[in-house]
Amino acid sequence: MLNVVLFEPEIPGNTGNIMRTCIACNARLHLIKPLGFSLDEKYIRRSGVNYIDHCDYTVYENIEDFFSKNKGKFFFSTRYGHKPHTSFDFSDNSENIYFVFGKESTGIPRDILKPHLDTCMRLPMTRNVRSLNLSNTVAIVLYEALRQQNYNDLLFDEPHKSNTFIEDYETE
Repeated sequence: MLNVVLFEPEIPGNTGNIMRTCIACNARLHLIKPLGFSLDEKYIRRSGVNYIDHCDYTVYENIEDFFSKNKGKFFFSTRYGHKPHTSFDFSDNSENIYFVFGKESTGIPRDILKPHLDTCMRLPMTRNVRSLNLSNTVAIVLYEALRQQNYNDLLFDEPHKSNTFIEDYETE
């Protein structure tokens, strides 16, 4: 099972987008307090559209609460990481894999990262930016893991149209 962990997220729109991505990928979402917003805010619903009721998520009081209740492999996305996300092996879909992302303003604190230096990753980018938007980063990392797992039975065709929807289109 793939898991997304948001450490003290601050922006409701990002969390709403991440909820939608988790639903699309069959990933579990873990939210670590304090949250910079209320989960019933209209911004969460707007970003997640009508899918939020399908999101499998848990809220934790703090990072210790999260670690005490979850076991598996933990990977930390940080601008201080030295390895790209593509250098890790996420192919074993029989184990719980957790991708931990920090708050938008400051990331993951160093005292949390230090014991996990071997599983810290950074998306490669130019020197002109420190990091990408949180929801974009989550999507990139999740889809790399899904690619390595051959997309875990996700649909390759749009479910509400026939498989030949475009092929059947008649132009005048």
